[in-house]
Amino acid sequence: MLVIARCLAWFFNSTSVFRISLILSVVVLVGTLEWHSLFRTRRTVFLDILQGILIGAGVAYLVVLVILPNFYIAKVNGWTTMYGCGEPGEGVIARAMCNVVFAGPINVPQEAMYWMTRTDAAGHTLSGAHPYVIHFPSGQLPPNHAFWSLTMGDAGNHFVPNPINRYDVSDRSGLVANPDGSVDIFIGKAAPAGPESNWLPAPAGNFILWLRVYLPGQSVVRGSYRVPPIVERS
Repeated sequence: MLVIARCLAWFFNSTSVFRISLILSVVVLVGTLEWHSLFRTRRTVFLDILQGILIGAGVAYLVVLVILPNFYIAKVNGWTTMYGCGEPGEGVIARAMCNVVFAGPINVPQEAMYWMTRTDAAGHTLSGAHPYVIHFPSGQLPPNHAFWSLTMGDAGNHFVPNPINRYDVSDRSGLVANPDGSVDIFIGKAAPAGPESNWLPAPAGNFILWLRVYLPGQSVVRGSYRVPPIVERS
């Protein structure tokens, strides 16, 4: 039962594109198996073509939307990103994978870089039932020549209504640094004991975090900058 529960949690916390692709793949596979006896007893050119289409569609969904993206994404401290999206001369497959992972407009890395996560550093699903913190060591806030922002979305990637009408924190939020110059960003449903300017309110349920850096520094573009992990607070 525990395995089934974890599989269901993994499924419902996956992206909508992934869920749709998995459902369609299962439907195609089941449909192919159900038709198997008919294919064996009434072998015709039409049924052979239909069987090939069903199997090909299922394999295409699995390969393009489930398997291939894992070869292009980069995961660091629980965050997912892709390097090279939007660059001229990028191959068709790479462009497709960028659209699968980050659906919507894609900037060249020199204009903007994105990171997304649904889990904390331990791999647990982000939930408003737990408080979290992201600790940026002194001088390690995202390097940029414009601005950066950390945005909150609910499980459906929609903004989260909250008492202080705050939907992101950024370098324009008046973040309060610690005495050693480091910066802590608190994430949770309840306000933290620390500065409210450093608080990003969360919903009661699961949520998603996006980190966006505009006109990023060279360490971001080259991939040497590491976004700090999201750690659950006790």
